[in-house]
Amino acid sequence: MAEERLPDAELEVLASLWQHGQATARQLREAMTGYRPMAHASMVTLLKRLVAKGLVKRDKGPVGKAFVYKPLRRPEKTYRRVVNDMLQRIFGGNGIALVTSLFETQPPTRDEVDQLQRLLDQLRRQREHNEGSDPLEGERI
Repeated sequence: MAEERLPDAELEVLASLWQHGQATARQLREAMTGYRPMAHASMVTLLKRLVAKGLVKRDKGPVGKAFVYKPLRRPEKTYRRVVNDMLQRIFGGNGIALVTSLFETQPPTRDEVDQLQRLLDQLRRQREHNEGSDPLEGERI
């Protein structure tokens, strides 16, 4: 697979494909018009680059001349890289500041809070297991 670091425009097209599962160039352009408006030819160029990098697959659509594009890998690895870059460059490695800023920008729903609590509980259990009998070791002031 291609290098993880993509230009912003390519990364945004790939992210849109991850959200839609598959789409034509037109569908992607329409979906992205609110935050990255572009001409059809520009979208096709970005998709060709992603195909050439082995990140996207192009298939003939069911009708007409339109091609349908599909991502060839899952997004998690790229998500982690992008978030880690932002964490280091913008927040100086402070994960709590990043999460606080995120939730101040877009507060989580009740269901998301429940999911977050389960994640925190799981992280605490893992930490306790890895650190032995004293789950608060290293946290004392």
